[in-house]
Amino acid sequence: MRIVSWNVNGLRACSKKGFVDILQDCGADVLCLQEVRAFPEQLPAQVREAQGWHVFFSPAQRPGYSGVGIYARQAPSRVVTQLGVEEYDIEGRYLEAHFGRTKVISIYFPKGSGKDRDNSRVPYKLGFYAAVFSRIQHLKKSGPVFVTGDYNTAHEEIDLARPKTNKKSSGFLPEERQVLTDWMAQGWVDTFRKQHPGAEGHYTWWRQFGGARENNVGWRIDYVFASPSAAKKVTDAFIWPQIMASDHCPVGVDVNL
Repeated sequence: MRIVSWNVNGLRACSKKGFVDILQDCGADVLCLQEVRAFPEQLPAQVREAQGWHVFFSPAQRPGYSGVGIYARQAPSRVVTQLGVEEYDIEGRYLEAHFGRTKVISIYFPKGSGKDRDNSRVPYKLGFYAAVFSRIQHLKKSGPVFVTGDYNTAHEEIDLARPKTNKKSSGFLPEERQVLTDWMAQGWVDTFRKQHPGAEGHYTWWRQFGGARENNVGWRIDYVFASPSAAKKVTDAFIWPQIMASDHCPVGVDVNL
């Protein structure tokens, strides 16, 4: 089973940059999307009803904002579109698919920076993390769980090109990074780092100006975290920076279920 996660930075825009071809050629059994930024009815038919896929979305109430999706080759046995907390659910950030005992979740974690870049949304972001953690801790009791998505946090200095100049920026604040440390203390595994310990220069998001992507001045903020039982089944974890249709690139895992 191959699970791929990708922040598409607007699925309508991404669909004009080869999304359907990437979908069909990437070898994924499950593709999780973040930042869809569209209601399903606004998407092209070949994207909304992709041939050979079961397609699910959880959009935000606000038009053109947030939103997550899951494409699955096999029909899920259950789909959950909400965390059950209204202030988070209205932003369309959570989508959970069950494949028997195995659960795959697509999550678009909030940015903490706020409109004025004053880190005003950090409390909201941390609250969302806590709500997700409560949910996934429950889910892991009944089988493997893969938590994919744009976490909007680089965990360690190795996970961004310029750590020293970003220590006061949301996405690399101590309290944000501590959340991921706490998850790992409870047995959750950063699958890419587990497979590639110490590997530098592997990023998943780049600013869209200043030659950031060309110079690989990026951040690793997209992850597949796995519960302990799920992590044992991972045979490879990867990042695909060669796919250019978004300011993020896909990440994923190969799993032997």
